[in-house]
Amino acid sequence: MTKRVDVACAVITRPDGAFLLGQRAADTVYAGYWEFPGGKVEPGETPRSALARELREELGIAVTRAYPWITREFTYTHASVRLHFFRVPGWQGEIRDYIHARLAWQHVQQPCVEPMLPANTPVLRALALPDFYGITRAGEIGVDAQLAALDQALHQGLRLIQIREPGLDAAATIAFAHETIRRARRHGARVLVNGDPDLAASIGADGVHLTARRLLGLAVRPELPLVAASCHDAAELAHAAHLGLDFVALGAVKPTATHPGLAAMGWTRFAQLVENYPLPVFALGGLSRDDIEDAWSAGAQGVAAIRAAWGVAPATTSR
Repeated sequence: MTKRVDVACAVITRPDGAFLLGQRAADTVYAGYWEFPGGKVEPGETPRSALARELREELGIAVTRAYPWITREFTYTHASVRLHFFRVPGWQGEIRDYIHARLAWQHVQQPCVEPMLPANTPVLRALALPDFYGITRAGEIGVDAQLAALDQALHQGLRLIQIREPGLDAAATIAFAHETIRRARRHGARVLVNGDPDLAASIGADGVHLTARRLLGLAVRPELPLVAASCHDAAELAHAAHLGLDFVALGAVKPTATHPGLAAMGWTRFAQLVENYPLPVFALGGLSRDDIEDAWSAGAQGVAAIRAAWGVAPATTSR
């Protein structure tokens, strides 16, 4: 059996969203392929300490901010690796190339260097996800108010939306979904429909966000471009990973009015559940944009929110 090697990998990012790749040197395995900087975790090291050492040796920089992100396992012909990816938005020193053939800053919307190491393909998909996920509440605040709030949020940069409307009937939900998708398209935002893969496909949504119950009832991933799920425990997280979903939302981190009977897990338990997890995870439950830094520190992709996404009070009369 091939021994598994733990590797610390850095997704070094600039404020403009660009990330750094290095091309493997001619005298290495997979010469000419592009990779995220990093290297092997040595005995006695944690992945975080290995990350700091490798970036100092490879690029001459000192890490000042690094957040645990996703962990991917991959088997090459020469080795089996477990890749611990960290997002690194802060460092000191000038980046210099000590081991790669060359370095290149890339944008996920327009990557141009190739070939990439095959283990990095899911990482590029994860990089395309934002750090905030807005969940609609038109049934509570009124359709008109929700659409107005949606327009404002899209203008301010919201790029991922879940249509979740238990308070609307089927016809109203479909009409609202069509209008949400139309407005989102103008801004390049992606829209998922809660719970129903068939409905998501029929109305032209980008994908579906499965309930935990629906998730556990599936044996294969729905055939949609973007598939996510709500999770509350390790078993649900494991099944989402087994199906190869694109991301999950995990909670409730804090008490929430949407599920008043659900005990809050807190950041410590959240971090334990997502440690070494292969999919991006949005923290959910009583959170807002003010919690994003805490979410990153706990290993999350970002924050998902219902009320905090829109800032609108419930309607006093039904629509």
